[in-house]
Amino acid sequence: MFRPLELFIGLRYARAKRRNQFISFISTVSIVCISISVIALITVMSVMNGFDYQMRTRILGAVSHATVSGLGDGLHDWRRALKVAEANPHVLGAAPYVESEAMLLAQRSGAAMLRGIEPALEPKVVDIAQHMVAGKLDELTPGSWNIVLGRDLALSLGVGVGDRVTVAVQDIRSSPFGSIPRMRAFHVVGLFVLGMEQFDSGLALVNMSDAEKLNSLTGPTGIRLRLDDLFNARPVAAELEHQLGQVYQVQTWMDTNANLFAALSMEKMVMFIILSLIILVAVINLISMLMMLVTDKQSDIAILRTLGATPRSIMGTFMVQGLLVGFVGIGFGVGLGSLLSWRLPGIIKWIERVFHVTFLSPDVYYISEVPSRLDWHDVGWVALLTFVFSLLATLYPAWRASRTQPAQALRYE
Repeated sequence: MFRPLELFIGLRYARAKRRNQFISFISTVSIVCISISVIALITVMSVMNGFDYQMRTRILGAVSHATVSGLGDGLHDWRRALKVAEANPHVLGAAPYVESEAMLLAQRSGAAMLRGIEPALEPKVVDIAQHMVAGKLDELTPGSWNIVLGRDLALSLGVGVGDRVTVAVQDIRSSPFGSIPRMRAFHVVGLFVLGMEQFDSGLALVNMSDAEKLNSLTGPTGIRLRLDDLFNARPVAAELEHQLGQVYQVQTWMDTNANLFAALSMEKMVMFIILSLIILVAVINLISMLMMLVTDKQSDIAILRTLGATPRSIMGTFMVQGLLVGFVGIGFGVGLGSLLSWRLPGIIKWIERVFHVTFLSPDVYYISEVPSRLDWHDVGWVALLTFVFSLLATLYPAWRASRTQPAQALRYE
């Protein structure tokens, strides 16, 4: 005989044509609701993962994984600090830099962060060179007084490649006319677009030697690092601080952007909880279907009991029914949700093109396209959570079925 008996009877019930068509309808509705809930949860989680990935990628395109700086204005013995950092097995690249606030003057004026870099070393820590839309970073040679601007910053200043920009820094010098800030004319040789407003409209790059002269410095203000694992930044930072000594401090990208990524993580968690409640509501339909099925099969349950079926077997039979509905709903939901998440950016572009709408305007948002990044870890958690809800939904109806008294159920048969 087929074993286990509960699975055999449960599958027979599932395949059999029911006398009560409303139960079949409720069963179909339960499958559809569970599928839609799983699709929605997988898609939303994928979009949140996409936004998180895009934000990390774009921010880390302009900021390094970790930064070594001094406790004062300058970096003491920066060449030694550079060697110590490069010797760490987790550090893939290191580059010194000078950073200061500046006022840029052209047709219009605007404030920006002025960063002095070494063009040959900069690609080791960030990928700004890959986002150049005009010119090259290699043109930032020592003594050339060339400058590369974010495209939005150049537009706000009213300049382009080939124009001149006057840069004023906070370093004050004395003159016959009193104290005035240091100023120098720079030649615009390039533009970049990172896709992040704070960098595209607020960052200017010059050669590190020129930045040192402009700010009256004798060395860099810090060293930027690229690590082999950006999520391992804090342990590496602690190790470097121990090796370098107390006159240095090491900050990670997690420290400088902690609020932003904490907000993204919290938003993802809140969305997961909200959509999990939607799955819970969808599972209520499953409870209703099973309760009606138990009522409809009272005589069958009674006959099974008289043939020797135990209450445990009866519970197992109806749990199979509920889990089968859950499995079908989860299967359709995972399949369609994964497909939708994979093709979502293309679908959004098609909708925007056909209906002439823009969901994320580049003038307002950092990210102008709806991103989607399917994470199979999240898909697994969604499937597991839905399965658990489906399992819990079968317990009470199955328990009610196991409490059926044969004499009472067959009294009028």
